[in-house]
Amino acid sequence: MSNIKIVCVGKIKEKFYRDAIAEYQKRLSRYCKLSVVEVADEKTPDKCSETEEQQIKEKEAVRILSQIRDTDYVIALAINGKSPDSVALAAHLEQLAVSGRSNLAFVIGGSLGLHYTILQRADEALSFSAMTFPHQLMRVILLEQLYRSYRIINHEPYHK
Repeated sequence: MSNIKIVCVGKIKEKFYRDAIAEYQKRLSRYCKLSVVEVADEKTPDKCSETEEQQIKEKEAVRILSQIRDTDYVIALAINGKSPDSVALAAHLEQLAVSGRSNLAFVIGGSLGLHYTILQRADEALSFSAMTFPHQLMRVILLEQLYRSYRIINHEPYHK
């Protein structure tokens, strides 16, 4: 059974997101050991400079990296990452498990995205779309796709 850790910046304040996350965590519990680790986000002032944005992302990156072990296979969610369809993602996750990569860490950045040090540490980058989504919603989307992947891997029905 794979160990999946989702390391994300910030807390989920909206109840509807928390409810959706809890539902997918419950569904995923029969397929993997799942943990969600939230690290504190930095306040982003309005109209902050690029230098300030980099400093904010760097502070968040230090917190993220403190939650990642050397043995973790890290998949960063990044807009310029690979964009597999659901079947390809399922096949990739299955291949990682077969090849002994059973400790996966998915990383979701804060509102400004990920610092380059996270992308350097990552074993790969994954993109769900060229569009930008709120990082709270990305957590739900990621969990849904993980659940869908396990249903595909186990040849179980799931709506298309």
